[in-house]
Order: sequence, then C-alpha cells, then structure tokens
Amino acid sequence: MTFLPIVERELRVAARKRSTFWVRTTAAIVALVIGGGFLLVGLFGPGRGSGSLGRGLFGVLTWLSFAAALSAGLFLTSDSLSEEKRGGTLGFLFLTDLRGYDIVLGKVLATSLRSFYAFLATFPVLALTLLMGGLAGAEFWRTVLALVNALLVSVSVGLLISAISRESQKALVGTMLLLVLLVAGGPASDGITAAVQRRAFEPVFSLTSPGWLLVAAGGWGRTGFWAGLLVNQAACWGMLVLASLVLPRTWQERPARLRVQRASWGYAWRFGSARRREARRRRLLEPNPVLWLVCREQWQGILLWTVVLLLAGGLAVSLLAGEDWMLWLAWGQLAGVFTLGLYLLAASQAVRFFVEARQSGLMELILSTPLTSRQVVEGQWRGLTRSFGAPLALWLVAQSLGAFLVQQATWKNMTTTVSAAGGGQAAATAINMIGNPSAWSAVGLALAGTLTIATNLVAISWFGMWTALTARSANRATLRTLVFVQVIPWFGFVFVSALAVPFLLMPRIIGTLGPGSSVQWYALVMGGVATALYLLKNLGFTVWSRSRLHSEFRARASGESSSTPRGRPAGPPVLSPPPLAPGPGGP
Repeated sequence: MTFLPIVERELRVAARKRSTFWVRTTAAIVALVIGGGFLLVGLFGPGRGSGSLGRGLFGVLTWLSFAAALSAGLFLTSDSLSEEKRGGTLGFLFLTDLRGYDIVLGKVLATSLRSFYAFLATFPVLALTLLMGGLAGAEFWRTVLALVNALLVSVSVGLLISAISRESQKALVGTMLLLVLLVAGGPASDGITAAVQRRAFEPVFSLTSPGWLLVAAGGWGRTGFWAGLLVNQAACWGMLVLASLVLPRTWQERPARLRVQRASWGYAWRFGSARRREARRRRLLEPNPVLWLVCREQWQGILLWTVVLLLAGGLAVSLLAGEDWMLWLAWGQLAGVFTLGLYLLAASQAVRFFVEARQSGLMELILSTPLTSRQVVEGQWRGLTRSFGAPLALWLVAQSLGAFLVQQATWKNMTTTVSAAGGGQAAATAINMIGNPSAWSAVGLALAGTLTIATNLVAISWFGMWTALTARSANRATLRTLVFVQVIPWFGFVFVSALAVPFLLMPRIIGTLGPGSSVQWYALVMGGVATALYLLKNLGFTVWSRSRLHSEFRARASGESSSTPRGRPAGPPVLSPPPLAPGPGGP
C-alpha cells in the first residue's frame, strides 16, 4: 500500500490546476508593482533614504502576506471537508482502509500548496529589502518563519472547523471566529492584565497568537519569538490531530430521532419559532417565493444585531468617558475590523443562496416556475436588505458619528501631548493651524467614509449574486467577489493616491495656498480622491452586475453559457416531430 495515498493524489491534482500557476504569477506581479511604487517614491520623494524605503516595503509586503496566509484557512479549507460531507463522497473514502489522518493531511497539502507557492513568488521581492538596507538578516528570516507559521495555523483552524461542520456558512463563521480569537485574544488578554496591574506588557497568552509572533519577529533582544513559535506549532499540530480523530465520527448523518431531539432548539434558533415561521411564510411567499426562501434563516441577522448593538454601546461608553483617548482608539480599531467582517458577510450571503440552489437542484425548480429572471434576482436582493438592512443602517449612523469623534479626539490628544512635552501653547496652536481639520472638514471625511462603506456593500452584494451563478462552491465565490470588488481596486486606488496626490496635486496646492494651509488640505484631497474612485468603482460593478443578472440569469443558472465550448458554434436546434395526422374518425 502506498504511504499517504491521498496526499500523493491531492498534490498531483493541485500541481496540474491552472489556479496554482495563476495564483503565484499574480502574487509575483503584485509584489513587483508594490516594490516599483516604493522605488518611484524613493526617486521622486523628498529626502527619504533607501533604508527607510526598504523598511517600509518590507512592512507592507509582510502584513499583506500575513493577511493572505490567514485567508487561506478562511476560504480554502473551512469548507473542504464539509463540502464532501454534503456531497456524500467522504463516506466512500472510509469504506477503504484509509484513516482520518490520510484525508486530513491530504487536504492540508492540497489547500496550502497554492498559498505556499504564492508566498515563494513574493520571496525575491521581499529579499530585496535586505539590499535596500534598514533590515537585519535575523529579522528577515524570523519574519519568514512567522509567515509560514501563520499559513499552517490558518489551514489547521479551517480543517478543524470543517471536520466538525456540515454547512459552509457555519464553517466559514466558525473559522473566522477561531482565527480572530487566536490572533487577537492572547495579546488582548495580556494587554488588559498589564493595564489593570499597572505593569509592562508581558507575553503569556500572546504566545498562542500568530500575529504577536509576527510582531516579535521584528523585535530586538529577548522577545520570546522562539517560545511563541513552539507554542504556535504545538497548537497547529494539535488541531490537525484533533481533526483526524473527529472526522471518522462526524461524516455520517445522525439518526432522524436523535437529530430531531438535539436540533429542536437549534432549528428554532436558525429559523425561528413555529408561529414566526408561519407568519413569515404567509407574508412573503405570495409576493415572491424567492424572497421567502432567502429570509427563512434568522440567526445571521440576530448575530449582526448583537454585534452592532455592542459596538453602539461601546460608542456610548466612549462618549460618557469623554477625555479617555485610548477608548476612542480601541473603538476605532474595532470599527475597522467589524467593517471588514461586514464585507465578508455581504459576500458570503450574496453568493450563498444561488450556489446552494444550484447544488441541491432547487434552481431547476425555480426556473420551471412562471417567475421571471427579474423577479428571482429582485427577490434575492430584497431578502438581503430585509434581513440585514436595519442593523446595517444603525451601524452606518454609528460609524459616521464615531469617525467624527475619533478624529477630534486624536487631534486633541496630539495637542495635549505636545504641550505636556514642553512644546508650549505655541506648538499646540501651530498643530491646530497646520493639521487639525475644522469641524466641517471632519464631518465631510466621516460622511465620505460612511458613503464608501455603504456603496461597497451594495457592489459586493450585486457582484456576488452574479458570481454565484457559475461558482462551484460558496467559499470560492466569496473569495472571488472580495478579490475583484475590494482587493484589486484597493491596490490600484492606494497606488494612485500615494503617487498622484503627493506628486501631482499637492505641489499646485502648496504654490497656491502656502505650506501651512496645504497640510490641512492634504487629508481632504486624499479623502476626496479616494471617495470619488470608490464611488465610481461601486457604481460600475453594481450597474454591470445587475444588468447581466437581468439579461443572462436563465442562461447562466441552467449552465447553457458554460456548457458550450468557446470557439465552437452551438449545435443545430432539436426539432420536435410533426403532429400526427388525424385518422378517418377524427382526432
């Protein structure tokens, strides 16, 4: 018998996939573009040495690689085993003499191969920072180990959650929560302990965090890096062992009686009580059956309401505290993380219904009804707005108010710090004159950011519905939606804003208004350019996706457009036989 046969097969399959080639090529191109942008800044920027540019390029590539490593478990492995459970193919593997570790290790290597190749493609550009200066060799290699560790931990978390889950949505949410707990839970616990006991930060629970390990890789002296790497690897392989032990016991369906007994409360949590289900069915089924199907589950809306109310309560606590700038900083960081989570929620919910309907055969039943393409698409859109519209509206209001107050608290803290350090009232006044935006400017920036978030959510939802018509799995459709709507435009906009605004617009503003007023206008110009670019991008994605959905929904959903090979004409139409002539006695 071949040792680890699933590993060998999965490696062969992954090596032959087009996506393996395109992922590493794209990663190399992105790294080259970012490196070229930093070189342009070094050539034309005012007075920046190669050492500082090398340090900046290394930091940008490192944290982008870290985010990509964490997303590997979220999008590539969180539904790898649960998808085979739903398809019924996992049981056939256990009919052989295969064990749980065969399947788990095979999935680990198959899903991490593309991510590891992408990391290797960025390695030459990352290594150029050693030649640019500002970076030590030991720091470089510790950072490389920290990035590989983050990839392994993320993949292990996704496989563990996938081994105990059956639905893609719950597997995605569970993987995200466990990753957030591992990355931020330990440092947050040590930080709170240090603040309460009024002592310096000491890493204890932080040793389990891949994020803290990446930060410790750039430290000097005894930072606890090697101890953290050992603890991270122990947790990683422990999760893989647990997944190997759990998988043979969770792949089969539970007996109907036990399933009903155990899932009675879970069913009510997921779909609501019997009275609520009946009222919802009577209210939504008659206007649009798709609207009722999309709105059946309620647990995502309840979770969103809970998180939004907690964040709104944190904003109220920060308002009552008033002068505590650290509370405003913490709330701003949490708001940014929650906004990223909203983008993930919008993409996953937009693609979920159409992907699952195609996999279960429900899409064929929908296409056989008198519902038009516009009614099906609008039912999906109305279902999303009905389920998540109210908490999102509350969040956008809280986001606008919080962004304004965070800006005001930041500038006030800067003025106070300068005055306390000996700068005096003159230095504080200079800061207010040069950099502190007026109240109307702060309101404009806050509203621009909120408008950008709202239009991003709309564009993600419409493009996600279009992507779901041809995607093989919900996680791949979610990843594709986020990459095309958010990640790629973000890279382009950051590149344009970082080069065009400082080198093209700001010299003219400095010549017209003078250096003092130009610094005050810098944030407004950057915010205005970014908002305009995002609004144009979101409008384009929304209009294009909606028009394609209305015009090509039936062709895409039935697979007609993807079944005909490119470059070949479609076959001749199938003609129905002529009707039989009536006999002598009539029809």
